[in-house]
Amino acid sequence: MSSNPVVNREPQPWWRFGHVWLVIAGPVIVVIAGFVTLWLAISRPDPVVAEDYYRKGLEINQTLAQPEKSLAPALKARNHAATPAGDQPR
Repeated sequence: MSSNPVVNREPQPWWRFGHVWLVIAGPVIVVIAGFVTLWLAISRPDPVVAEDYYRKGLEINQTLAQPEKSLAPALKARNHAATPAGDQPR
């Protein structure tokens, strides 16, 4: 006879094993993130494009056609950005 008696243990249910929850957690998190993304997409719709977008585009092109007028404030600010405060024009 052997000195180690055979122990018959009841098999444990599947939810008692930690690695099972680790395997299940990944897909569950992805499904939850998908529903959150769907909720965000439905609750915050994209803004509608302005109805007169074409006219505004034409106005921008006309403004860019005259660079001496359209870029004058930017050039002045760019030229004096690094100038000390006392030397800047007023």
